[in-house]
Parts: sequence; C-alpha cells; structure tokens
Amino acid sequence: MPVSAYVLIQTDVGRAAAVARAAREVPGVASAEDVTGPYDVIVRAEAPTVDELGRMVVHEIQRIEGIARTVTCPVVSL
Repeated sequence: MPVSAYVLIQTDVGRAAAVARAAREVPGVASAEDVTGPYDVIVRAEAPTVDELGRMVVHEIQRIEGIARTVTCPVVSL
C-alpha cells in the first residue's frame, strides 16, 4: 500500500505559482495547488514507502527554487 502525504509549502513572495508548477513535475506528486492562508502551495504526494516519501520531499520538493519552508503531513487511516 503506498504512503501518501500532504506537503504544506511556504514560498518566497511571488513564487507560489512557479513552485506549484515545478512541484507538479516531480514524480510521485499527485497534485500541487496554489492556496491562500499560512501556506502558499499544498502538494499531495505518494510513494511506495515512508523512506521514499521522505527522500522525495528532501531531494526533490525542497530543492525547488522559491521554497522557504515545508511541513509534511502523512495521511493515516484511523
């Protein structure tokens, strides 16, 4: 069963649209939306394991130019 998470992203001023576009190109990203509020972009990501999800966030998503901070929220079944 794949692991899913929402990645909440704060961007540098004026960079939300470019960050969302770049995030959509990352393998494993199901969606990336510009939003308003305390975060600028919310990404829905999926990977086969928690470790691979972590690597995607650290090595792919966080390296997108214009990202100031991320918070990763794994999806759980209660």
